[in-house]
Amino acid sequence: MVRIAQERVTDLFGLAQRAAPGDHPELADRYVRLARRIGMRYNVRLLPEFRELYCRSCSTFWVEGRTVRTRLRDGHRVRTCLNCGRVRRTRVGRSVPKGPGGIEADLRPLLRDEGALIDFPSEPPREEPSDEETEEP
Repeated sequence: MVRIAQERVTDLFGLAQRAAPGDHPELADRYVRLARRIGMRYNVRLLPEFRELYCRSCSTFWVEGRTVRTRLRDGHRVRTCLNCGRVRRTRVGRSVPKGPGGIEADLRPLLRDEGALIDFPSEPPREEPSDEETEEP
């Protein structure tokens, strides 16, 4: 039953994403409410990427500029629901161990158009030497 509930929640969020930009944004809100009810009934946690897509107060599916306003302030992303006015603050950037035992805040560059959800890798991937280069004559 839990697996079926997880699939249904995923399907409902997919439907909400397709319905939001069209002529019927109220359908997207309805899909979000249904997904939340299914999650609560079957004790299914929503995926982190789904938790960022709606207002926890009024279950409005967030569309940048239409139903949510996003601002970046002092290392936080501040999202304000334009339907109910609820403010949601999330920290941008995370603590990454640097050096021997020290922890420093590592703020990544953010793209404003993507709602500050993109995380860039801190280092380029290392190339490992091939077997031909490591062999000695």
